[in-house]
Amino acid sequence: MHDIDWNDLRYVLALARCRSFAAAGRELGTDATTVGRRLRIVERHLGAALFQRDAGGMMLPTPTGEIAVARADAIEAEVMALSGALEAADPMALGRVRLTAPPSFINRLLIPAVPGLLSQHPGLQFELIGDARNFNLTRREADMALRLARPADMANSKVVARRIATLDYAVYVAEGQRDQAESLPWIVYEEAMAHLPHARWIATQAEKSGRAGALAVNDAESLLQAAIAGLGRALLPRVLAEDADGLCRVDSGDESLPVREVWLLIHAEFRQFARIRAVSGWLDKVFCRPPSQQPE
Repeated sequence: MHDIDWNDLRYVLALARCRSFAAAGRELGTDATTVGRRLRIVERHLGAALFQRDAGGMMLPTPTGEIAVARADAIEAEVMALSGALEAADPMALGRVRLTAPPSFINRLLIPAVPGLLSQHPGLQFELIGDARNFNLTRREADMALRLARPADMANSKVVARRIATLDYAVYVAEGQRDQAESLPWIVYEEAMAHLPHARWIATQAEKSGRAGALAVNDAESLLQAAIAGLGRALLPRVLAEDADGLCRVDSGDESLPVREVWLLIHAEFRQFARIRAVSGWLDKVFCRPPSQQPE
């Protein structure tokens, strides 16, 4: 019951969260064999089995394991709180910040603005992860996240969230197709995206006009590129499309264009870090920049 290393408890937490040795290894940047070995070290110190495999092959905590996982979770929170307190006392924005966001926002909005951020904070190490998946901030998959919807669980005390922008949408076609825009098909989203408000709007317009195109995509960047290629009409956030070469904005034919919110999520333990505050303030400025005023 002694000599338990916090680094070993990290493996217990990862296994409890991921439910398999392989997945826990990926989260920790190691392999399944190492996870199993470190788990056995903790079990030997505690004199009890912490996990058992269920009928589906998933590793689930035993009653003793549940106690160990809860305690390890509390220790992790304390370690992060200590780190946060020390970093909050440092006015310099030093160290790594890992931000996840939709790929189109990273490529067309954030990357062009990064030079200004890094020149102002030369000690910052910035990682931009373009992924449509919702990375788990409580598991340290990212430090910050941009989401295009209000978080479902606003009561999660480990994550703070605030709305930083509202996205206005408009309809775009390729340059040279303005006069024939109404006869062009709509470029739609594939079925897995059908629940999103902007995807529903496009589907409704395509059904009303009887002009659903042959192409379906799953992200805004693909939609934008398809419109530039002359494949049809695209509904896009103005902040992404107004400055894109090869596009022109046209009348939507419908005043009820969708609007979406941009939310910034930060792990609660990190929000006072100088580097997190620096990136947060930078994001506010990036999203407050109005898109170019392209003539109708």
